Amino acid sequence: MEPMKPELRIFFFGDSICFGQGVSPHRVWVSRLAARLEEIYGDRISVIVQNPSVNGNTTRMALERMHYDVQSHAPHILYIQFGMNDCNGWETDKGHPRTARESFVANLGEIIARGRNFGARQVILGTNHPTTRTTLKLPNAEHTYDMANRDYNAITRQAAERYHALLADAEKAFDAHVASSEETYADLILSDQLHLSERGHDLYLKNRLPVLIDAVDRIIKTL
Repeated sequence: MEPMKPELRIFFFGDSICFGQGVSPHRVWVSRLAARLEEIYGDRISVIVQNPSVNGNTTRMALERMHYDVQSHAPHILYIQFGMNDCNGWETDKGHPRTARESFVANLGEIIARGRNFGARQVILGTNHPTTRTTLKLPNAEHTYDMANRDYNAITRQAAERYHALLADAEKAFDAHVASSEETYADLILSDQLHLSERGHDLYLKNRLPVLIDAVDRIIKTL
């Protein structure tokens, strides 16, 4: 009988961008990344990838469900990506974002702290991609949705440095790709001007895979 391979648990904790709203499940970047990690490491370890991401979640909502969706499973690697709902503003918010900037960074800090307290040895923070919602201003505000999204991406970068997390920067990857290719942001995003197209998922996979490999390599020898 072959000896049991050590188990590596990787959890993706986010909103619709991790869940993969608008495309078939097998095309979602998280699913494809899990398959690639299995190809790379499957002969040495048992790679267990879970994706308890929920469409529409803010960081505040995520904290309310973290006790079961993350903490009770004690992942070795925790990937966190929020902000697209936190930065949004509704008519009923009267110009206030769904999650204030100060609360957003505090929530990210608590998610990271809770993840580490329950076993996460590597934490990754992901920024969000640019959108094509660049014309209409948010209700009762002087900025567009895309401006707010980029602002919260900057906060995420600061949080990664502050809380000593690895960074997976989708905004910079998308900006660089559009600048160096014939594709536009509209090619990478669905008609809702927000969620990822299949090509967008391709780019997420390309951008995220090296960061996950780095995280796995940092701990694989200690499993």
